[in-house]
Amino acid sequence: MRKPLEKLRFGLVGLGGAAMQMLPSFMAHPRVELVACVDPNQQARDSFARDFNASAYERMEALCEDPTVDAVYIGTPHQFHRQQAIMAAEAGKHIIVEKPMALTLDDCDAMSAAAERNGVRLVVGHTHSFDPPIRKMREIIKSGEVGPLAMINTWSYGNFLYRPRRPEELRTESGGGIIFNQVPHQMDVVRLLGGGLVRSVRAMAWQLDPERPTEGSHMTFVQFVDGSTASIVYSGYDYFDSDEFHGWVGELGEDRTPGGHGASRAALAKAAGELSEATLKGSRSYAGKPALKAPTHPPHCGITIASCAGGDLRAGVDGVSLYGRHGLEHRPVPVGLAFPDKGGVIDELYEAVIREREPLHNGRWGKATMEASLAVLESARTGRDIELKHQVAVID
Repeated sequence: MRKPLEKLRFGLVGLGGAAMQMLPSFMAHPRVELVACVDPNQQARDSFARDFNASAYERMEALCEDPTVDAVYIGTPHQFHRQQAIMAAEAGKHIIVEKPMALTLDDCDAMSAAAERNGVRLVVGHTHSFDPPIRKMREIIKSGEVGPLAMINTWSYGNFLYRPRRPEELRTESGGGIIFNQVPHQMDVVRLLGGGLVRSVRAMAWQLDPERPTEGSHMTFVQFVDGSTASIVYSGYDYFDSDEFHGWVGELGEDRTPGGHGASRAALAKAAGELSEATLKGSRSYAGKPALKAPTHPPHCGITIASCAGGDLRAGVDGVSLYGRHGLEHRPVPVGLAFPDKGGVIDELYEAVIREREPLHNGRWGKATMEASLAVLESARTGRDIELKHQVAVID
């Protein structure tokens, strides 16, 4: 296979909401060229082909046969990740796959095996563990400047369950709800900050709306092998909004108008009388060509605080606040290539391919995050602590 010296030529697999969030970083990244896409929606792929002078395909097989594609970004619904990643690997394409890596640990194993067997690199895009403030927190913790880590507290309240959804997104067994969509982000963040090696998970989860019959909230206690701990909370029921405590900066780094609690519930109820949820969901894809916002802050996934022997670290709007023995100190983070700044995901694949550096967020890491996330569901259903078996340490 051709080994590029300057740029990775990407094909986008799926032109839905995930791709739309990733697109600004692809467009701004100096090491990327967008050359192809695949999507079942003709309007979406025709628009993409026109905008980027790219090849557009209806079927994954055709994209895999395209010799101009070095790497693929898989942003399709979760149930397709395994098949599409294996197809890409067997065609010699490097891979970024969106979270969750897959729906089962066996699927994760099959994807990793295909990448290793075919000599391609696989990066799992749990993008919030790439958030610059989270990476800065990890850097400070690793340095030992504030002593050993004791505990992590991360929590987020928002409107997740009341954004327009496809039917399977409201069925847990099909990969719906927060367990497969939000918990992997949170678990990946605390695993990065805590060193990666989770010993056990104890959780409760709730389905509070019969009309949205999947998990919409959870509270989880995580213990690491070194004795440090993490508490994780998420609620997607669109009542309280924790962006209120993040300076009204949204998850993607956008400035928000203060307030708006319950607005998504009301908007969904109003729109449902006029359009189907599937139609509303489609309006957020490339077919709907929504305007790409240009936020001015790093993205985030709620409030995250790490407590160490010598101080507390909080991921803030534009950096990390260190509350130490000498008072409050702000540690800024550099402005990224584009906001939402998901360029770190691209960098990790590029470094793996071009510089032959083992990526942190490889298949084994992705499986470990998925194991911990699935343990939330198992613990909530059984009322037991779940011991983990497939954890891996952070590669610094």
